[in-house]
Amino acid sequence: MVNTASAAAIDKSEIKRWVFLLLGIGLFVLTFYSPPWPDAIDPAGKHFVLSHEGKGALAVFLLAGTWWVFEVLPIGVTGLAIGVFQTLFFIRPAKDVFGNFMDPSVLFIFGSIVIGQVFTKTGLTRRMAYTMLSVVGERTSMIYLGCFSVTVVLTHFMAHTAVAATIYPLLLAIHGLYAGDNSKTRFGKGLFIGMAYVAGAGSIVTLLGAARGAVAIGFFRDIAGKSISFFEYSYYFFPVGWLMMLLIWGLIMILCKPEKATIPGLKQRARQLRTEMGPLTRNEVMATSIILTCVAVLALQSFFPPLAKLNKSAILIVTTLLFYVLNILEISDLEQIPWNIILLFSGAMSMGLCLWETQAANWLAVNWLAMFKNANWFVFVMSIGFFVMIMTNFIMNVAAIAISLPVALVIAPYLGVAPEVIFYAALVTAGMPFMLLIGAAPNAIAYDSNQFTTVEFFIYGVYASIILMAVLAFAIYFLWPMMGMPIKI
Repeated sequence: MVNTASAAAIDKSEIKRWVFLLLGIGLFVLTFYSPPWPDAIDPAGKHFVLSHEGKGALAVFLLAGTWWVFEVLPIGVTGLAIGVFQTLFFIRPAKDVFGNFMDPSVLFIFGSIVIGQVFTKTGLTRRMAYTMLSVVGERTSMIYLGCFSVTVVLTHFMAHTAVAATIYPLLLAIHGLYAGDNSKTRFGKGLFIGMAYVAGAGSIVTLLGAARGAVAIGFFRDIAGKSISFFEYSYYFFPVGWLMMLLIWGLIMILCKPEKATIPGLKQRARQLRTEMGPLTRNEVMATSIILTCVAVLALQSFFPPLAKLNKSAILIVTTLLFYVLNILEISDLEQIPWNIILLFSGAMSMGLCLWETQAANWLAVNWLAMFKNANWFVFVMSIGFFVMIMTNFIMNVAAIAISLPVALVIAPYLGVAPEVIFYAALVTAGMPFMLLIGAAPNAIAYDSNQFTTVEFFIYGVYASIILMAVLAFAIYFLWPMMGMPIKI
């Protein structure tokens, strides 16, 4: 009887998988072979044509989104499908499509994951976990808060991808102490989803958290003719980032309330385990030195022009080389890389560049923002934040900024809106893609824990995105004006 019920459940799951697999293909075919779509027209009267290739980019966009959300295939395999569909339907040349799979941003993610491996192998992760647990105590709510706070603080000084890779093994160790094994728990789900969300929230606070800030400042300087300093940038983002962290903590406590309110004896056990580890080993010292040096170089790039010329991915990959040169890692460790995650981001990179290069992203942005050209200024600014939030779940947040910010800054004067509020509103939501794994590397890194499904991540992300839009509205209407930001002209 049990076997019959189990078989029926498997059959139902397989039918559901095929329904959404075919739905994705159907959306692709309908979009790709549909008649030409109308041009997008900006307030200045400029026409943006959606080419046949641009329509193909949107078709791939719909297919991949459907397959990723409903996980009809392993997420990395869907990433490969993005490249295959672009090539077979002549949307972009194969050389460009598959060249994106080794984009520097993908290699940055690879290097970040290797750093996470080193933390785990050398024992640094366990040492950090035991130290933190001996401080925050035995209440699971405080463990949540402690983990999220550490994540946010680190994103002020290093890229949120590297932070997620560093924190990930720490969370694995903490969950191991909680559950005793790798089984799924609500606490585990909350730990990893919450880490992904707060990594995004923390990354908006300084220019060191992600590349999107520097790119946006460049657009702002070229279009608005104004400059934004490092400290001015952090001044307006600091309260928003930390407010989001606290609200995410509250959301996780509601959606993923731990099975246990406390873990009796955890604090004492953590202290004992930390003592048993003894002093730092040679590998721990070397690994820490290499990683801190890398972080320092990446951080100093914002202040020293000669260092700014060095590619971030190349700097990070140097750490991988040194780990193997110094025998901290072995060939077997390379075989443990989660290639499913690497392929996921390779496909996401290829899809984002496809939307960008075919001008499909510009067509989307102009169509969306042009609808609000006669709207109330507040509605217009919120529409920018909403558009960027949706786009950054599907494409690189840098690309989402690149396609929306210039259009928004052109429309803003017609509504008497100051360019500064456009800049900050777009960057707030660009940093927090909560619904899809491809939106940010921390999302995908968290997924590797096997504590949640893509559907769960999407559903929780909808709640988190609603909170994000509410915080943005609060910042635009009350917080930023009180802090001195110009809102209207």
